Amino acid sequence: MTTSAIGNPARRVKIAAGLFWADYAALGAQVRDLEEGGADWLHIEVRDGTYMQFAMPRGGLDIIEATRQSTKLEIEAQLQMHRPNQEVFRQLADAGVNLISLPIETMGETTIENMMFIKELGLKVGVWAWEGWPLCFFEQLIPYADIIEFETWYPFWQPPQTRRSPHVVHPNFGKYMRTLHDMIVAQGLEEKVDLMMDGGLNAGNVSKYVSAGMTVGEFSSPLLKGPGGKLKPGTGEIPAAVQRLRKALDEAGTMHRTDTGLKS
Repeated sequence: MTTSAIGNPARRVKIAAGLFWADYAALGAQVRDLEEGGADWLHIEVRDGTYMQFAMPRGGLDIIEATRQSTKLEIEAQLQMHRPNQEVFRQLADAGVNLISLPIETMGETTIENMMFIKELGLKVGVWAWEGWPLCFFEQLIPYADIIEFETWYPFWQPPQTRRSPHVVHPNFGKYMRTLHDMIVAQGLEEKVDLMMDGGLNAGNVSKYVSAGMTVGEFSSPLLKGPGGKLKPGTGEIPAAVQRLRKALDEAGTMHRTDTGLKS
């Protein structure tokens, strides 16, 4: 595999292609279209069926294995689980993931221990939390992480709409991203730790968050949903969607970033 895209911030802002809205009847073909279009890595949410309001597991080893067989891109497992353990991490590594992102809310006192264990497995490691979680909890984890991820809130009681992300982006979210960026800079890690915004991003709003320090955007709805529902692989729709986002991100990166960080 080529040099890891994860944990290498640069002028070029990266695309983590989320598979939440994938058509699992055509998963392999959609993954290949995302790779063809220029996505940087694939983001899979792995749920245990007890975390938060989710009543059913999602993104299990079978999905990860099928994704691994369909692409050379790196794969992220973002764990939406209650205190995942080291056997889970071993299984994910065996299934072919390259990055495991841990939920700060549920890891408790085991967070740094398990971050170091994941690195011992030869993987990249991240930490993530939903909007509303105090930003100060990220600070002491930054030196151990390859990526910090902050996710906008989601009204789970509402049915999703065809053409838009179900996430809600609060006007203050740019300030939150800038705070996290400044924490990374204060520890001298702006060139080593990525900062990802998850949820509610699209080609029309990415520049605001790039200007706040975002180096990676997670996208699923803009890449896999259209006016008629889920985009079909082999039609060119998915690569075109990736390329639209790539254009917007490249323009934002040129405007707001240098090769080593944000413009002053």
